[in-house]
Amino acid sequence: MTDIPIQERRPSALTGLLITVQLTSFVAATYGFGIYLFSQLVTDMRADLGFDYKVVGTITAAGQFGFLVFAMIGAWLAPRIGGGQVVIGSVALCGACLVLLPMTDSILVIGLLLTILGGTAASVWVPMVEIVSRAIAYRHRGKVLGLVSSGTSYGVFANSLLVPIFVLNDNWRGVWYAVGFGTLMVTVIALFTFWRLGLFHREPEGRSGRPAAVEGRRGMLAGAREVMVPWVLVIWAITFMNGFSTLPFQNYLSPYLREELGFAVDFAASVWGVIGFIGMFAGFVVGWLSDKTGVRLALLFAYVCVFLSAMILVAAPVGHLPVVAGVLFAIAFYPIFGLVPAYVAKTAKGAAATAIFGVANVTLGIGGMTGNYLAGMLKNLTDTFLWIYVAIAVSAVILGLLSIILPREGEDVAEREPAMPGVTDVVN
Repeated sequence: MTDIPIQERRPSALTGLLITVQLTSFVAATYGFGIYLFSQLVTDMRADLGFDYKVVGTITAAGQFGFLVFAMIGAWLAPRIGGGQVVIGSVALCGACLVLLPMTDSILVIGLLLTILGGTAASVWVPMVEIVSRAIAYRHRGKVLGLVSSGTSYGVFANSLLVPIFVLNDNWRGVWYAVGFGTLMVTVIALFTFWRLGLFHREPEGRSGRPAAVEGRRGMLAGAREVMVPWVLVIWAITFMNGFSTLPFQNYLSPYLREELGFAVDFAASVWGVIGFIGMFAGFVVGWLSDKTGVRLALLFAYVCVFLSAMILVAAPVGHLPVVAGVLFAIAFYPIFGLVPAYVAKTAKGAAATAIFGVANVTLGIGGMTGNYLAGMLKNLTDTFLWIYVAIAVSAVILGLLSIILPREGEDVAEREPAMPGVTDVVN
């Protein structure tokens, strides 16, 4: 059996679906397991290993640092060795770290592994634009990337099912083993799928007519003239503001509801449950909307939802309205992280797309770190969480304006269809 370059094959719609499911599972593993599982098990791990919340804060900060570093490494590496190789390598590394983590009692080693896990979440996501551009027809990229971006919610949902089973038996380590070996199994299946479809092959020729090897050596620069254009700067501003506003929204939601507004633990948990459930479908639905109306209008819709959600928490956080705020936030949050790469995938190609989205992940991480830090300072200065959500509402207005000034996706691309046309019928 030989692997046939994907441009010489015409895979079935089932193959396109398989690729989409596998990409979604990668995000579920690297984000849902690699980042969010620790927060669900931290109480049990603390009771067993004896570390305090200062250590917890240090570890979570290290995870953000890993995200930034791996985002840059992924953007540098993908044009050199190929996006498919970086994606599969990242998921394999994630699975290995998930399996290794419960084998140690050392907090230092656990912190290091969680830092790497945070990094794999970035490096697996950076080449997604390239993979989707090659394997999915132009008109379907929004809904596919929307579904892939919702992978986090599927991972979190899996955590919610597994954690009670193992923790009730005082076996928090078993959760890590379960998701780790599951991730490695998915990696093996995806390795075979990518090989059979030729996704490990480099594109034979770039847009400029240069061989792919030449394009790869350009790495992060990827042709400065192609990357440093106004719409790219707007995209980077949007990703910075996305991190600046949406990540603090989540981090301070439970303290705001419970400590300041006086809601019970069960109510706060129900708000989060709604956010997770809605998130399982929001990415695909809003992604589908973006394919019909354009990514810019879908982004504007998402930021209107963020604005309304924040304003509910500012002006009327009473009764069941915080649940409504949670619904609006979920409708916006999960799709946002698919809409931005969808826009890039429809407007740039090859090494340029990888470089643009690689930097976008860095600006997202910087925005999240900045937003969380300033939100904490604002709480200390004002002794209330309310002004944090005022700031988020203002940020949503700015994001809405930025989405409006973006050019229509695809305007800077001479040919809208993928560089490897044999795949355009995969999901037709």
